[in-house]
Formats: sequence, structure tokens, C-alpha cells
Amino acid sequence: MAATEPIRSKKHLKKLADYFLARQEYRNHALVILGTYTALRISDLLQIKWADVYDEERQAYHTHLTVCEKKTKKTKVIALNKEAPHALQLCRPYKRNSFVFASNRDDKPISREQAWRIVKTAVNDIGIEGKIACHSFRKSWGYHAWTSGKVSPVVIMDVLNHSSYDMTRRYLGITQDDLDKAYLGMGLF
Repeated sequence: MAATEPIRSKKHLKKLADYFLARQEYRNHALVILGTYTALRISDLLQIKWADVYDEERQAYHTHLTVCEKKTKKTKVIALNKEAPHALQLCRPYKRNSFVFASNRDDKPISREQAWRIVKTAVNDIGIEGKIACHSFRKSWGYHAWTSGKVSPVVIMDVLNHSSYDMTRRYLGITQDDLDKAYLGMGLF
């Protein structure tokens, strides 16, 4: 698969999530929300089961999601922000099987290819330019964490499982424009 870019505009991220909401495609809306806020790779995201995010006995959403990442074999504990349970609550009434991102055909999650088609169609329909695909959600989390200045680069590197600052910077597509904004935006005196 080709290299992807983060969705650099928060307005475009919201527009993408709202696209699925307006069409009442709640599973796909949750895919955008959880994909962005958890910064998981699509292969890990699609394996999330309802039991991972919802406690049937308590009838409540979990505050954290625990995932063993397929690529790194590392266990991650991810705090679920307020947007995640809301998105999950919308699609839960349409629960088809044990997977959050369930296929319409069988007792499995949708495939990576199907997720890509879903995202690509929406991105084209709403006119977001660039190399945007499912991996863009993960990169978008990192990009916005980085450019906000509120998250330490060390934490971003840890979330993304990167071993160096340069790797994270390249991964997020930090451009000269981003660097210029940092230089010009510093109001020190």
C-alpha cells in the first residue's frame, strides 16, 4: 500500500466523521473516531470486540481499551476519551457479531481492504485531497498531538512505538510550513 498522509485539518477530520453520521453509517463513523483517537493501526483496530469496550454486566463502556498490537506484539492500554463511547453507543444497537467493526456477511470484522474502500469513497465524496487512507487516522492523531504543542514528542514516540525523534517527524510528515509556524508563533516578548 502507498504511503499515506495525516489529515492535517481538524475541519476535514470532523467533516469525514460527520459524513458517516449524516448517512447513518454508525460503524463507519466509529471507525473514524476510534481510528483517530486510539492511534491504532487498522489491523489492530478491526480486531476490537464489543467485550473490549463494553461491560455487559455493568452495562457501561470501559474507560480503557487493552490491545496486543499485531506488528509489535506489545500490549497497549489506551484511555478512551468521551468521543469513543458516544460513537460506539450509536453503532451498538446494530451489533451484528462480537466485532465492533463487523462485516455484513459473516462473523468476522470487515477486511482492511473494505475499510480502505469505505474511507477512500468518503474522502473522494467530500473532497479531501492527499494520500488519505485508514492509516491516516493514526498519523492524524500523531500530527495533531505534535502540532498542538500539548503532548511531549517522547509521549508521541511511545504511542506510535517509534525508536527515534527523526522517525516520528518523518512519519508525521512535518513540513517546513509546520516549522515556520512554530518559529513565527513563538510570542516570547
